[in-house]
Amino acid sequence: MTITNGQSGTNVHEIADGIYRINTPVVIDGGGGFSFNQYLIVDDEPLLFHTGPRKMFPLVHEAVKTLLPAGRLRYIGFSHVEADECGSLNEWLAIAPQSVPVCGMVAAMVSISDLADRAPRALADGELLALGKHCVRWLDAPHLPHAWECGFLTEELTSTLLCGDLFTQGGSDLAPVTESDILGPSEAFRHQMDYFSHTKNARAMLEKLASTNPRTLACMHGSAWRGDGAKLLGALADALAA
Repeated sequence: MTITNGQSGTNVHEIADGIYRINTPVVIDGGGGFSFNQYLIVDDEPLLFHTGPRKMFPLVHEAVKTLLPAGRLRYIGFSHVEADECGSLNEWLAIAPQSVPVCGMVAAMVSISDLADRAPRALADGELLALGKHCVRWLDAPHLPHAWECGFLTEELTSTLLCGDLFTQGGSDLAPVTESDILGPSEAFRHQMDYFSHTKNARAMLEKLASTNPRTLACMHGSAWRGDGAKLLGALADALAA
């Protein structure tokens, strides 16, 4: 792990071949904490998944520059429209002249075609986007865990699922990547915050994600996870049903 900002603790760690977790821990007054992760895929056409909140842009920008010139970014992707997902989207578009937003068809239609300073590359469910040696595939997942336009990217070379708000773990001092249980901590956080939409279609969508057989889960909050991702996604489906 490389610390890129000593004051904030922002750090970078390679979680899979060519995929880097950029993490900023946030200590909350009164104890506990939280963390914000972005994932950078370094390739011929680099992709940043999640921008972080707008006010965190300088920290994420500083971290990206340790891996490649920020102006080389080609794609700025996100799961759904929310501040920590795409709050600094236009700042990234401004410093990377060849970059475009990457999102699902619904997000492009209802928000990003208007909010973004450059037209998005809207991906249909199951559509593949080549970055070089890496390829990402968009998977629609409306309301999982929330937002009509929600979806995820799976990176096929490394079997990495960029799983957004799924398996969110609280805390600000967590390992960059773990093979330990994250379902228990993420379920405890879900029961406390109740940020899931309670969609009746959760199991079917989780089974679709599981069918990609991910080996690494790139969570937006907390540790990334390595192991049998299909099994863990099935366990999440069981927990939601209960």
